[in-house]
Amino acid sequence: MKFFRRAVCLCVAVVLSACGGEPSPGATEDVFASSEAAATSVTYDGCLLILTAVSTGGFPPNYRIVLRRQVIEFCYLPPSEINLDTSVNYLPALSLVANDQGVVATYVKKQSVSGSSPSTLGISHVDPATMTVVRKTGLAVYLGTGNITSGVPFLEADGTTLTVSGGKTGRIGGETGSGSHYIATFPDFFTSTTPPTVVAY
Repeated sequence: MKFFRRAVCLCVAVVLSACGGEPSPGATEDVFASSEAAATSVTYDGCLLILTAVSTGGFPPNYRIVLRRQVIEFCYLPPSEINLDTSVNYLPALSLVANDQGVVATYVKKQSVSGSSPSTLGISHVDPATMTVVRKTGLAVYLGTGNITSGVPFLEADGTTLTVSGGKTGRIGGETGSGSHYIATFPDFFTSTTPPTVVAY
């Protein structure tokens, strides 16, 4: 099985000023008309894997974070989908990367309707053949005193180290350095649960 590495960051203009940028104040509380307002994809053995945010309808708007497998080219696997998480009253920022070890989805989300609820980063390792979650982890600002505002994954050349970079307010637990940006490094991400080292800058 071979993966074709491609990470696409599709940002909705009203939410993000640029890919990986920070949300404009209050923008994430808006109601979005689109039922699938954000998506990103990678290709795997002729199959298209799409990470998307699907509105559940109602008010305030909630979103299911869904990974779908669609048949294109010579895909030998059937269409399938898996729910990875839910974001409450907050349009998730999505990213997706892959190699021959698996697929990594990242998504900035909120878990409460409260305006003071922090946004956090979810990270899921998915087996694209079985469409099951192998590992689920994430990043959050210490004691909910700030927000993770973005998180873009990258698989290093060794094929096993995952780095995630993005913006934040406040301090992530265990981080070194200081600043409004971070790089989190997960060694042996696909085969261990080793926590990341986080450097702020």
